[in-house]
Amino acid sequence: MSDELVPDPRQMRASDADRERVAQVLQKAHGEGRIDLGELDERLASVYAAKTYGELVPLTSDLGVLPFGEVSGQQLQQQRSLANRVDPSAMQGPSTSFAFWSGVERKGDWVVPPTHTAIAVMGGIEIDLSRARFAQQHTTISASCFWGGIVIYVPEEVTVQVDGTGIMGGFDDKTHRTETIPGGPVVRITGLAIMGGVEVRRPKRPKLKRGDRGELTD
Repeated sequence: MSDELVPDPRQMRASDADRERVAQVLQKAHGEGRIDLGELDERLASVYAAKTYGELVPLTSDLGVLPFGEVSGQQLQQQRSLANRVDPSAMQGPSTSFAFWSGVERKGDWVVPPTHTAIAVMGGIEIDLSRARFAQQHTTISASCFWGGIVIYVPEEVTVQVDGTGIMGGFDDKTHRTETIPGGPVVRITGLAIMGGVEVRRPKRPKLKRGDRGELTD
């Protein structure tokens, strides 16, 4: 692959959180006596005026501190991708999913509102967050079912918290089998399952056809 296709981390846009992280490093350095008040004020002015990582990193380089660690362009791109998952300005999707003797699907590129209520009565609901965006950093999905089932697919870059209650039914969180990428949106899944089940799992992965697996040769 050509080097021109690899994003230069120094040119990537910095977020408000990135600037605050550098500001905290500088304030700590001032508290330790490593820079004086004048230097602190001067560097903080540069921090809040910075637009890219390349402008931020030199502000702490002489302190022996890399506020973003030794990260690659791919990792920085991943961080920006996580930040893009939250889009308060986007038009929000439906706040409810209701299935009665039927099925409902929520998937694709949709914006999850701060609260979403899913109710399945003798029916099934599938909520796929693989490509979803979120109106807020923290989202609550209230999932309740009676003689029905709800499946919620949560990708690795979304932190999930499951604390629903089951009565002759249950909540099954299978996402703990794989690691979660930190820094993304947080989704709390709660609710009530009566003689039914709510299952939280990772998104479906496409299966390889036999011809795509390849064969070992001498």
